Amino acid sequence: MRALGWILYLVLAAVGLAGFFLRLATGHHLAAYGSYVPWGLWVAAYIYFIGLSAGAFLLSALVYVFGVRKLEPIAPLALVVALASLLMALVTIWFDLGHMERFYYVYLRPNFRSMMAWMVWLYTAYGLLLLLELYFALRRHLPKYANAGGFTGLLARLLTGGRKTPFSPEEVARDERILQVLGSLGVPLAIAFHGGVGALFATVLAQELWHSPIYPILFLTGALLSGGALMTGIYAYFWPHKDGAWKDLSLFLGRVVLGLILFDLLLEWAEYSIPMWYGVGPEFEALWHTLFGPFWYVYWVFHILLGVAVPVGLILYGLRSQRVAPIGLAGLLVAVTFLAIRLNLVIPSLVHPKLEGLVHAYHDHRLLFTYVPTWFEWSVVVFSVVLGFTVVYLLVRILPVVEGKTLKEVG
Repeated sequence: MRALGWILYLVLAAVGLAGFFLRLATGHHLAAYGSYVPWGLWVAAYIYFIGLSAGAFLLSALVYVFGVRKLEPIAPLALVVALASLLMALVTIWFDLGHMERFYYVYLRPNFRSMMAWMVWLYTAYGLLLLLELYFALRRHLPKYANAGGFTGLLARLLTGGRKTPFSPEEVARDERILQVLGSLGVPLAIAFHGGVGALFATVLAQELWHSPIYPILFLTGALLSGGALMTGIYAYFWPHKDGAWKDLSLFLGRVVLGLILFDLLLEWAEYSIPMWYGVGPEFEALWHTLFGPFWYVYWVFHILLGVAVPVGLILYGLRSQRVAPIGLAGLLVAVTFLAIRLNLVIPSLVHPKLEGLVHAYHDHRLLFTYVPTWFEWSVVVFSVVLGFTVVYLLVRILPVVEGKTLKEVG
């Protein structure tokens, strides 16, 4: 299985690198979006990845801020996943820029009324805060690796100034207080930047389907669900210590994910049922296109079947039989298929003409109200996924993320 995993990783890495170099060489020419549909897969993937990051971080905040010690074993890993997911999101939206080399202009020449500019600043503060939290969460374990060889030992010595003596209880308590302060700052920050993504869509007055005050709330609940489900799948299948505590925590995470699925489904019912109630209006047409249009399977198969019905059944079965494997599979299914929700959020509102007859007024391959992501666009997303996986793998290998041990030592 490990050999097959590495083969899959190398194949995906090759696909991702091909997309990366094509993006640098050809720009946007191989993408399927145009002037009428300017946002596509990359924007959907960006808000999907940023949601994974916010959800994983808020899971760690339950430990460091609110004292839910039951989740303490996975809190450092949640910070690593949050950091990698943030990197995936920023790289993906960087590829979407028309001039990638100008990304730093938002720092040098900002528009203080721009919602997007505020989000970039929030992302920067959030990324720095994640690094600080990860440092204070792990440094108590680093002295025991100071004499180790390789990069782990070198990094342990650099991060602790060469210290080899264990941290005292007082020092550990001090780091816990620092983590609580940092986490307390990070919770409103995570809510602000991911709720801000929802606000970015909601403030686009020209898009009736997005212009809704419920969008910031939908983005936050979606972050909790997708990030929590991802951590559940990772913990269930890849945690090295499969003992009684692992089983209890996996079952607990399954209950949390089940509740979040049902709550998110309730909000989605409100999002869809109210605009569609009278069967008229642009919102109704866009939502009808989502449910019963050419790409109906994105909603009904990938979202409702694989992202809701099957995971709910797997979690209920796992809780009843006290088995972890179904709960882990449910978490991975929810986390992966959540991209379908983001696609259905971004695309349907853009593929409907805002002026009757506009679709027939001009004829050009960039003036179409149709959009299907090309293999090139998918390959760029694959690059971001491979990059995120690589970051998580390397950090877990060289840092004491898993209960103060490296995977090399426990595996």
